Amino acid sequence: QVQLVESGGGLVQAGGSLRLSCAASGRTFSINAMAWFRQAPGKEREFVGAIRWSGGSTYYADSVKGRFTISRDNTKNTAYLQMNSLKPEDTAVYYCAAGIIYGANTELRLRRLYNYWGQGTQVTVSS
Repeated sequence: QVQLVESGGGLVQAGGSLRLSCAASGRTFSINAMAWFRQAPGKEREFVGAIRWSGGSTYYADSVKGRFTISRDNTKNTAYLQMNSLKPEDTAVYYCAAGIIYGANTELRLRRLYNYWGQGTQVTVSS
């Protein structure tokens, strides 16, 4: 099993920045990708971005490309989501996910491929 704990959410004004962290523990050798998803009230959970643990390549949803950056610290088994130029429509609960994904980058968007999920952290962007 892998446990994921997110932190760093909060309230920020439009145009501001936040950094989320996702710390993984347990059988971390069993994962090779981590991702961020978000879910706004009344909407489905959507893909934000992902990072491959080996090599660090990243892949983003079009809605956040150029504003959000995912990175990882292998020594701490932690992934980060740096969010800049935040907009009110970025308001959501943000979830960290981890799994084993060997396919194309497009597969990183698929929720069903992630076996482990964090509890979520609220991000609220005021206008």
